[in-house]
Amino acid sequence: MPRTRSAAPSQASEPVVSQQTPQLKSAEKPSRTFILPSNTSAAARLLSLPNPQSNEISPYFFCPGRGLYEFTTVVAPPFAPRSILFTSKKHSLHELEAKDTAASATASIAKKAELLVATPIDVAFFLVALLAPSSKSKQSLYQPLDDIIDSHDNLPSHFRHVLSNDSFRRTLLARAEAICDFVEAGDEKMFRFSESKLLKELLVKAERMAEQGLPASLEDRFVRQALATPLMSVKRVDDMTNQGDKNSSPGTGEASDTPDSPATLATTTTPSISTPPGETTPVPVPSNDDSDEIRRLQRISIALSFMKESYLSSAMSSRIDELLISTDSPLNLGPLTDRLKELAALRAEAAASRGLSDFSRKRGLDDEEAEDRADKKRKKEEEEKKAKASLSRGVRDLQKVNTTGMKKMSDFFGKASAKKKT
Repeated sequence: MPRTRSAAPSQASEPVVSQQTPQLKSAEKPSRTFILPSNTSAAARLLSLPNPQSNEISPYFFCPGRGLYEFTTVVAPPFAPRSILFTSKKHSLHELEAKDTAASATASIAKKAELLVATPIDVAFFLVALLAPSSKSKQSLYQPLDDIIDSHDNLPSHFRHVLSNDSFRRTLLARAEAICDFVEAGDEKMFRFSESKLLKELLVKAERMAEQGLPASLEDRFVRQALATPLMSVKRVDDMTNQGDKNSSPGTGEASDTPDSPATLATTTTPSISTPPGETTPVPVPSNDDSDEIRRLQRISIALSFMKESYLSSAMSSRIDELLISTDSPLNLGPLTDRLKELAALRAEAAASRGLSDFSRKRGLDDEEAEDRADKKRKKEEEEKKAKASLSRGVRDLQKVNTTGMKKMSDFFGKASAKKKT
C-alpha cells in the first residue's frame, strides 16, 4: 500500500488582531457643526429666515420658549488648520484607536473645523422691516399685528411659522410694543411703527453693552486708539549753541560766570540731553478732554454702529443717524463729536510737522499705521514658524544642503545639442 503523508496536527491559534488604526472616512457631504442652546423644548427647529439687514435667507434656531438665535461662525485661522472628528457617544477616541469596533466604521472627519454657535437675537429687528411703512405709501395708521402680517404676501413660510406660533405670541407682542406706538381697541392692541422708540431701544442696548464692557480687541482699537492724543514734534536747539550765544551777548557775561547764579545751578544739577540741532523730538500734548464720559460715549457709539450695520437696513440706519444729531435726540453726542474733530486736527498737524522737519521720510506715519505694520509683521513671523514646524525632517535636512556649484534639475532636461556632421 502506498504511504500517505499524514496531515500536520492542527494547532489552536488565537485570532489575529489587526494592530493598525482603523482608517476613518471623510464626511461624504460638507458637514456643518451647530452648537445649540440646552434646555430647549421639543418644538425647537432650525429655520431659514430673511436676514434683517440684507434680507437674504440665512439659518436660525427657533425655540418658542426661549426665542430666536442667530449663528456666529467660528473658524480656525488659515495658518493653523483644524479638523473635527465625529464619533458615537458610546465610544471614546481611545477605544476607537485600540480596536476596530462597529462605531469606528460610522466615524467620520470634517476637514474644515467650522463651528456655528447659536447666540440670542432680538426678534424686534425682524419686526422693523415688517412694521416700518414702505417709502411709497408712508402709512401712519394703527393696525392690528395680524392685519400687518397678512398684508405681506411674500413672507417665507418659516417666518410665518414664527409669527403665528401661539407659545411665542406674548414675546412677539412685547417686542412690537417696544418699537411701536400702540392703542387698545377693546381686547386687541393696534400698532404703528415709531422711529423714536426704535432709537430709544437701540440706546438701551448700547448703554448695556457699554456698562458690561466691550471685548478687549474692540476696546483697544475703537476706544483707546480712537481717543489717543497724537505725538507732536517740537524743535530743539543745541545746548552748546545756546551757551555760546549767552556768553557772547553783552551785559550777561558776569551773570553767567557767577557760581551762585540760578542759571549756573540749573546747568550743573540738571543732566542735559544732547540732541543734534534742527531735529525734532515727539512730545505728548496734555489732554484734558479724555474723561470717562467721552469714553462712555465712544463705547455707546461703537455699539450703535455694530447694531446698525448688522441688523438694520441702510435706509433705516440713515434715518437713525438723522435722529441722533437732531435736537430731540435722547443722547447728546456733541462732546464726542467735538473731541473727535479736535483729535483729527491734531493728527493732521502732527503729520504736517513730521513732514516738514524730516525730509528723509516720504510721508508721515501715524501711530495706527505703525501698529498695523507691527501686527502684520508679527502675523507673518507666526505663519513662517507654523510652516517650518509642519515640514518633515527630510525636507528640513535637504534645505541645509549646500547647493552652490550644482546644476539645476532643469539643466538635465534641456534640448539636446545638434550632432556634428562627420
